[in-house]
Amino acid sequence: MTSLISIKEFEKIDLRVVRVVKAESIPGMRKILKVTVDIGKGELREIIAGGAEIYSPEYFVGKNFVAIVNLEPKRIAGITSEGMLLAADLQGKPVWITVSEDVPPGTKVR
Repeated sequence: MTSLISIKEFEKIDLRVVRVVKAESIPGMRKILKVTVDIGKGELREIIAGGAEIYSPEYFVGKNFVAIVNLEPKRIAGITSEGMLLAADLQGKPVWITVSEDVPPGTKVR
């Protein structure tokens, strides 16, 4: 059974449209990438994203994704990840949640 949360708990999650401005491989890592995203008003953050064995860094650059931007930072592979791009899990493969229309970075998702 799925755990239920209240609307108040959901409202604590800061979901936004983010635009990837840079993506790069991490030396020695084959399953993760470092992406730099604009979370709105030109504020840039680094986020670690999985799926590097499936997606090239070029796949991400210039695209709009949905991300959680108020997660506690977490150190992964020596890099501080300051958010999370959202993806569906299709048998272990991430299928990224993207925004096809030209929505400005920082737009709230609700």
